Amino acid sequence: MTNKIILAGFGGQGILFLGKKLAVSGMDKGLNVTWLPSYGPEQRGGTCNCSVILSDNDISSPIIGNPDILVAFNIQSYEKFMPRISSGGILFADSTLIDKRPERDDIKSYFIPATQIANDIGMPKLVNVVMLGYFIKNTDIFTADYIRSAITDSLPASKAELREANGRAFDLGYGYNG
Repeated sequence: MTNKIILAGFGGQGILFLGKKLAVSGMDKGLNVTWLPSYGPEQRGGTCNCSVILSDNDISSPIIGNPDILVAFNIQSYEKFMPRISSGGILFADSTLIDKRPERDDIKSYFIPATQIANDIGMPKLVNVVMLGYFIKNTDIFTADYIRSAITDSLPASKAELREANGRAFDLGYGYNG
């Protein structure tokens, strides 16, 4: 099994963190992994994406031409990467910032108002964790319990409020039925 994933959005949306969490989780599960970040010099507010490959086979290159999965956090990323999704692939998109829907019938599409949900709980920087919950719910890459623990347990005990907020954000994404 190989999953080629592109995560894309603006700097500051937690794209690289999300990609790194998936990559580290894959390594912990004994998978072969690549994590290749790409961001502009602006960082916060500029374009940002990363490629993650999770595989139980050898990985010949970290470059992803046609992703199996695209997680798009803004319209620019959607427009750039959606046409490249492999036939049979999956699109995850933040419907707060993306008002288009694909005309393709050869991919599955999942939309969640991740930015709105994160804003509603007063934690706009947790849009990535909301999306991660929804992503995990709709893929079989990792179990929800495993990833939720990976997100919350990676924070020190001194950041208990952040652990709780991350868990809540993950649960809201995982529980979203849209």
